Amino acid sequence: MISPPDFDGKGNWWSFMIDTGTEVGAISLKSSARAPGKARKWLGGVFREQKLGSDYVGRAVVTELVTNVYKHTDSELVSVRLLLEDGHLVVEVEDGSDGVPVVRDEDDTAESGRGLLMMSLLVQDWGVRALGNGGKVTWARLGV
Repeated sequence: MISPPDFDGKGNWWSFMIDTGTEVGAISLKSSARAPGKARKWLGGVFREQKLGSDYVGRAVVTELVTNVYKHTDSELVSVRLLLEDGHLVVEVEDGSDGVPVVRDEDDTAESGRGLLMMSLLVQDWGVRALGNGGKVTWARLGV
């Protein structure tokens, strides 16, 4: 299994992503089967309002990350934030779990488990930032 780019293999994870940039928008949702669709619709609206161009990759990223919160954590809430940072759009998804997302090895017989792998091919960079009060932010840097 492959972990986020900055996992050291010794149980320690961190991110070099610094919480900077200009916030373009933020939303908090109840973690549920409906949350990915709501986040995707919200992101599309922000892209249109801010004239950020095509929202295709952003929608794919937010769908994957919010779905992972719903399916793989016990977090009751999921928060999504969009930042503009040095000419890049950064999608951040926060949840209350300390569990690190894992990119699974390719398995032709598996019916799921390819989302993070596909996402990693669409974005310039991604990682995980631990929060001091528990939980994490999983982020992805897109081109604008």
